[in-house]
Amino acid sequence: MATIEQCRTALERLSARLAGVDEDDKKQHTFDRTLSCHVPDLGTTFSGRLENGHIVGLTTDEAERAQIRITAASDDLVALTDGELDFGKAWLGGRVRVEAGVRDLLKLRTML
Repeated sequence: MATIEQCRTALERLSARLAGVDEDDKKQHTFDRTLSCHVPDLGTTFSGRLENGHIVGLTTDEAERAQIRITAASDDLVALTDGELDFGKAWLGGRVRVEAGVRDLLKLRTML
C-alpha cells in the first residue's frame, strides 16, 4: 500500500506530465474542472482543480463535491501516474472508478 505522500507525489507527477503536453494538444484536450481523487485504502481524498492542463490547489482538506471524481486504491493511483497501469483497462476492470460527464471522461482518458 502506497502512502499519502506517495499518492500526492504521483498526482504532482501527473500534473507535471500534463503541463509538458504540446501547446496545440493542450488546447484540444484541456478543460477547467474541479477534481477529487478518493483513495479508500488510505481514507483520504485529494482535491484540486484541473486548470489549463495543470492540477492546481492540491489539498486533502475538506472540499465541495468535485465535477470529476476519481476513486482508486493507493497502489493503482501510483501505477496509473507512473504509466504502469493503463487507465482504460483499469477503468473497465473496476480498479478505477470515475464519476464525470461523458465529455469530461473522454478528455480525461486522452490526458492520462
